[in-house]
Amino acid sequence: MIASTAPAGKGPRKGSHRQTQVDPLAPLRTPDDPPWDVYLTGTVFLDIIFTGLDSAPVRGTESWARGMGSSPGGVANMATALARLGLRTSLAAAFGDDHYGDYCWDALEHGEGIDLSPSRTVPGWHSPVTVSMAYEGERTMVSHGHEPPPEEPAPECPPRVRAAVASLAPGVSAPWIAEAASKGTRVFGDVGWDDTGAWDLAALPDLRHCEAFLPNAQEAMRYTGADCPRAAAHALTEYVPVAVVTLGADGAYAVDRRTGETAEVPAIEVEALDPTGAGDVFVAGFVTGTLADWPLADRLAFAGLTAALSVQEFGGSLSAPGWSEIAGWWRKVQSVQGQSPTALRRYGFLAGLVPEKLVRPWPLRRAVPTIGFRRSA
Repeated sequence: MIASTAPAGKGPRKGSHRQTQVDPLAPLRTPDDPPWDVYLTGTVFLDIIFTGLDSAPVRGTESWARGMGSSPGGVANMATALARLGLRTSLAAAFGDDHYGDYCWDALEHGEGIDLSPSRTVPGWHSPVTVSMAYEGERTMVSHGHEPPPEEPAPECPPRVRAAVASLAPGVSAPWIAEAASKGTRVFGDVGWDDTGAWDLAALPDLRHCEAFLPNAQEAMRYTGADCPRAAAHALTEYVPVAVVTLGADGAYAVDRRTGETAEVPAIEVEALDPTGAGDVFVAGFVTGTLADWPLADRLAFAGLTAALSVQEFGGSLSAPGWSEIAGWWRKVQSVQGQSPTALRRYGFLAGLVPEKLVRPWPLRRAVPTIGFRRSA
């Protein structure tokens, strides 16, 4: 396990996401490339995050949080993570026509440089909201929202892209996934907890269109009936070429059926503040490494690193790291006295990627965007 001594940063952070310092796909780009690297679709929430709670709220009492932030959430977590890693990202989402929806649209389009041309504002529909409380390295969330009207579907024909991230759900088939895969788009399947309790892979009809499937350990074992996550990963390759199983504090394990490769990377030791969005950041890191044509172990290490950096900050899209954070971490861990040479070699591929000169110190001080400030005249 690699050691990192840098604490989580707090406070203002302005504009870093608008300065992409690294294009991980630069060596592979050609004039005939699609205009976007990654497409995804889903619902954008307004996330309100409370931090600095000493414990979970107690019934019948009032709790005060020492910190608060707000940011676009839901599918915006993944979109932001992809964009901050330098991928040209296109998002199809429904936005409410309220102030929350305007705020989220502006933050994603102008703040993160995400293409929202496939998105739409739904008249008379209010933005879904999630309140997240972070304490003791865990989180508790309360959400409210309504499904957008049925006449507001996601586009059935996604734009031409290298890859797409699809959120798979039991018993649900999204026509755009098959359409994208038929045109050569590499589909990465994410999945959540199966509330039906069936845990039947046959109930995920779009899995057959995916190049990679990225469940966590409990999900993988329940879907396959395997008694350990590694065995579950191998079993999943009967359904999808690449299976990646996250192991929490133990890191991640991956199998590529096509090449016979396996890879296992331990977790990076960090002080976790808030795990919100860490899974989305992990997927974004793995997608980035895959599109950049890195070896499986490097892809897995990079995904784990980006997720580890994210949990040191609060919020979902707020915490997604960019290349300055990655570069700062890489510089820092190399200077730690007694650092394991083996652990450093595991991340040696970063040496040719990160900016040679940091334009800002690290850890960065992050923004805490708050809705409602008046603009001065």
